[in-house]
Amino acid sequence: MLSNIGIPGLIIILVIALIIFGPKKLPEIGSAFGKTLSEFRRTATSIIDEEEENLETSKKPQPE
Repeated sequence: MLSNIGIPGLIIILVIALIIFGPKKLPEIGSAFGKTLSEFRRTATSIIDEEEENLETSKKPQPE
């Protein structure tokens, strides 16, 4: 979905955000968004790694 926005769309979104939040709040919002995105990626990677580990563990033959 984001790949269809393009440069003009991003400029419009930035201008609207600037009007709504003002120039002083915009860096704070960007920083908070970046931290949130980083935490989301870290959590998603952790979950994927755990699932892959569980799959590998379940595929190993169990000793009787």
